[in-house]
Amino acid sequence: MTAARIPLGATGRNQWRVSAKHADLVRDTVPPRPVRVVAEPQTLTLDLARTAIVVIDMQNDFCHPDGWLASIGVDVTPARAPIAPLARLLPTLRQQSVPVVWLNWGNRPDRLNLSPSLLHVYKPTGEGVGLGDALPSGARVLEAGSWSAGIVDELVPEPGDIHVDKSRMSGFWDTPLDAILRNLGVHTLLFAGVNADQCVLCTLQDANFLGYDCVLLADCSATTSPAYCLEATLYNTKQCFGFVATSDALTTGVAAC
Repeated sequence: MTAARIPLGATGRNQWRVSAKHADLVRDTVPPRPVRVVAEPQTLTLDLARTAIVVIDMQNDFCHPDGWLASIGVDVTPARAPIAPLARLLPTLRQQSVPVVWLNWGNRPDRLNLSPSLLHVYKPTGEGVGLGDALPSGARVLEAGSWSAGIVDELVPEPGDIHVDKSRMSGFWDTPLDAILRNLGVHTLLFAGVNADQCVLCTLQDANFLGYDCVLLADCSATTSPAYCLEATLYNTKQCFGFVATSDALTTGVAAC
């Protein structure tokens, strides 16, 4: 029998080998790379070979002093809190070959991926500046490809990072996120970003429903909502949807490997 030698698949984590007369469907085994992490409600052992981090909505319109939220009077200081810990953590994860997924809100320019119910959340009376509307600078709120939807300057993506646009609170709705993660052979997801009680939590919940192991990185997540919203998010994550840890605990665990 002719050996199947040509790789077929976007990633070595999910790949066939084929030839003219043979298709080898046996995927390569990925050796586990366990790391122990202090977390709540229990200490974890994660497999870095099966882990990705999902960084949600660390974008100018949410986090920059000249962005949309700041322009409508929201104090974005809390939304900027994850920047420093993420800037320290992401290089460590990349060195461990942990995929970095940037999950960002990105409207179509024609807003055809936005329903009236979504527009109503941010423009309940029909007045003001909502999704896709023009800011005083001329940028349109969270329009895909614009400065508004761009990642804040302090967090610099690397060429190997993965970018996914969303237009719902959950990044799994009407996006390729689940297909990408399954092609990567990922089982465990680290969650970071803003707002912790909204897009981060909704995406984490859907990940849990889909069978992923979920870990919310508390110091890499924040919200401009009242403090009780963050408290409820941390409680519900530990109680129902996964675990809560910190970037320092994760970095310490990696260093101990």
